[in-house]
Amino acid sequence: MTAVTSPASVRTWRTPAIVILCGCLIALLSFGPRSSLGQFLTPISMENGWNRDVFSLALALQNILWGLGQPFAGAMADKYGAPRVLSLGALLYAAGLALMAYSTTPGMFDISAGVLIGFGLSGSSFSLVIGSLGKLVPPEKRMMAFGAGTAAGSFGQFLYSPMARFLIDSFNWHIALLVFAGLMLLVLPLSLALAAPKGDGGIVRAEPAQSARQALMEAVGHRSYILLVIGFFTCGFQLAFVTVHLPSYMLDRGLSADVGAMTIGIIGLCNIFGSLFAGYLSSRMPKKYVLSGIYFGRGVAIVAFMLMPASTLSALMFGAVTGFLWLSTVPPTNGLIALMFGTRWLTMLSGAAFMSHQVGSFLGVWLGGFAYVQFGSYDPVWWLSVGFCIMSSLINLPIAERPVDRPLAQPA
Repeated sequence: MTAVTSPASVRTWRTPAIVILCGCLIALLSFGPRSSLGQFLTPISMENGWNRDVFSLALALQNILWGLGQPFAGAMADKYGAPRVLSLGALLYAAGLALMAYSTTPGMFDISAGVLIGFGLSGSSFSLVIGSLGKLVPPEKRMMAFGAGTAAGSFGQFLYSPMARFLIDSFNWHIALLVFAGLMLLVLPLSLALAAPKGDGGIVRAEPAQSARQALMEAVGHRSYILLVIGFFTCGFQLAFVTVHLPSYMLDRGLSADVGAMTIGIIGLCNIFGSLFAGYLSSRMPKKYVLSGIYFGRGVAIVAFMLMPASTLSALMFGAVTGFLWLSTVPPTNGLIALMFGTRWLTMLSGAAFMSHQVGSFLGVWLGGFAYVQFGSYDPVWWLSVGFCIMSSLINLPIAERPVDRPLAQPA
C-alpha cells in the first residue's frame, strides 16, 4: 500500500470551489463545439456537393478515435497530471476545428473533423475533468462535483448550438468554426487549476500500489465493471445520433433549421438540471437503479417522439425530456467506478468505459447517415435506439455496488 495525501487537506489556491469552477469551464468549452456539429451537416454538405454519409463518416471516425484515445489520455493524466494532457488535447481540438473550415475534400474532412478533433476530445473532454474532480474534491462532495462537471458540458451544448446557428446565419459556417477554434484555447490556462496539489501535510489515505496495467486488468476481470461498460454503449449511440442527425431530421419532417437548433439547445439546458439531479440521487440511492431508470426513460421519450405529429411543440418536449436524461448517466457511471476501484486510476478506468460509449457513438453517427442514404429515413435507427435502451435498462440491474475485493498485504 502507498500513502497518498488527501488533496482537500493541502493548503493551496486550488480550493474545491476553484477546482470545480475551472473543471466546469473546461467541460463547457470542450463539449460545446462537438455538440453543435449537427448544425454544420447541411451547409457543409451542400457547399461541397457531398451526400450526408460523407459528413457522417467523418464524425463517426471522430467518435471512435475519441473513445480509443480516452484510456491512454486518462492513464497519462493519472500518471503525469491532467494539465499537460488537457492542453495538448485542446490544441489538437482547435487545429481540427480550424482545418474543418478549409476542408474541401472528404479526405481532408476526415483528418480535420475526424482524426484531429477525435484525438483532441480524448485529451480535453469532460472525462478527464471528471477524473480530476474525483481526485481533487473531497469524497463527500464528489458526486455533486461529477454532476456539476457534467452539467457544465450540457450548458456548453445549450450555449453553442444557438451560437453556431447565429454565426452561420450572420456570417458563414467557416467563420463559426474559426470562432470555436479560438475559444478552445482558453482551456490551456484553465487546466492549471486541475494540477494535483503538492505537499506532505494533512490526512493520508491508503490506496493500492497498482500499475496502470494491473488496475486495468482488475477492472476488465470484474463482472460489474463489464456490465457497466456494456450499458454505457447505449448512451453513446443515442447521444451521437441525436447530436449529428436531429437537425436534419427536423428539416425532413418539415420543421425549420431554427427548431433543430432550439431542440439541441433545450437538450443541453435541461441536462444541466438532469446531471445535477442524477449526482444528487446517486449520493442517496443505489447508482445502478439511477442508471436503469435513465435508460428506460430515454426509450419511452423516443417512442413518444416518433408517434407524435411533427411540430415545434413536440420537438421541444422531446428535447426537454431527453435533455433531462442526456448526460445524467455520467455521474452514476463514474461514481460506480470510483466506488469499486478507488480514484488512483479513475481517469483511465473511466476512459476505458467511455471507449464503449464511443463505439456506440461511432455506430450511431454512421448508421444514421447509412440509413438515410439506403432508406431515405432515419426511422430504423430510432427504433434500434429504443431496443438498446431496454437492453441497458436491464443490464445495469445486476451490478454489485461495492468496493472490489482485494487481498490484504501479508506482513513479512
